[in-house]
Amino acid sequence: MAVEKKKRLAQYGLHSERVMWQGKGPSVFEQELGEDLERRLGLTTVEKAVAWAQGSSIWPDTFGLACCAIEMMSIVSSRYDIARFGAEVFRSSPRQADLLIVSGRVAHKMAAPLRQIYDQMLEPKWVIAMGACASSGGMFNNYAVLQGVDKIVAVDIHVPGCPPRPEALVEGIVRLQEKIKAGVPPAYEIRGVAS
Repeated sequence: MAVEKKKRLAQYGLHSERVMWQGKGPSVFEQELGEDLERRLGLTTVEKAVAWAQGSSIWPDTFGLACCAIEMMSIVSSRYDIARFGAEVFRSSPRQADLLIVSGRVAHKMAAPLRQIYDQMLEPKWVIAMGACASSGGMFNNYAVLQGVDKIVAVDIHVPGCPPRPEALVEGIVRLQEKIKAGVPPAYEIRGVAS
């Protein structure tokens, strides 16, 4: 099913005398702009503007547990420069962060502190599971390591690798920004969180 594109300024809610005139076709201005009025004029809604602002200013909370944390630390260096994407402000307090990057294996002893940090974050909040250990337990298939952080927090993006390169984490952050800007709700709203 095709979505009909809006072709006139009146369809966007502009109610001037010239635009609303019965029997008048598109003005010269509308004809010059063509069919892509929304992109060319910068027309938007409050929801789209809020989603753009949230996606363009993600503040991560650091939760480095193992070797993946070294790769996570390197994304703020000049070589990878995560500041280009508005995510350079790593916060030490969960009350100031809206993205939790879980990097490395999570032992069962760390599950409760991880959940406490997640609960202290303000909504909306997002989670990236960085590396094979955070996503699925990795090579540590034993009694001491949690087999995936999605058992205790709702994960939005899984970044594969052991350890994943900094480029992979940057790609994960960019994918998360695309989800936010597209209006996709956080994972905890879609799937809920395990208790």
